[in-house]
Amino acid sequence: MSLEVSTRLKLVREKHALSQRELAKRAGVTNSTISLIEQNRVSPSISSLKKVLDGVPMSLAEFFTFDIEEPARPSPFFEREQMPDIGGEGVQLFLVGHGVQNRHITMLREIYEAGADTGAEMLSHAGQEVGMVVRGEIELTVAEQSRVLKPGEGYYFDSTLPHRFRNLSQQEAEIVSASLVSPNAAPSF
Repeated sequence: MSLEVSTRLKLVREKHALSQRELAKRAGVTNSTISLIEQNRVSPSISSLKKVLDGVPMSLAEFFTFDIEEPARPSPFFEREQMPDIGGEGVQLFLVGHGVQNRHITMLREIYEAGADTGAEMLSHAGQEVGMVVRGEIELTVAEQSRVLKPGEGYYFDSTLPHRFRNLSQQEAEIVSASLVSPNAAPSF
């Protein structure tokens, strides 16, 4: 069984000792592009993936054919140390389910530093997102609607709508979220 693009990209990036920021800079894409691919929130087009891999450098053929031992995942439970931070600058995204074969849900504990956001560009990808603010406040913009969410408030939207998360306060904010990506979708950036 082959590994998904998100897992392969992260393994390649780590093998070459590159941060998400450094790979993004080399490839001429945004930090959020690399982060979203590694979170399996977007499935890049072949041309987009080729552009990212040019930053390594690695060919598409090498990317899809290198052998990796897939990690065994005998336990359904995850300790804090088993949830890697796949976030970027100012935003920590702790992934629940790392190493699970054929994972269809991305579950995250998201921590936004004061003033942090998901980037200047609005995000858009296949699937749906749901989440709840646990502490602090987060401004969520979905298409033309924007609202500051407080602890106990949540959201649910179609991820194809342009969206952005921002912490406008001077306090750290935390969200628990989940996203489901359509298995037939292959959005581009």
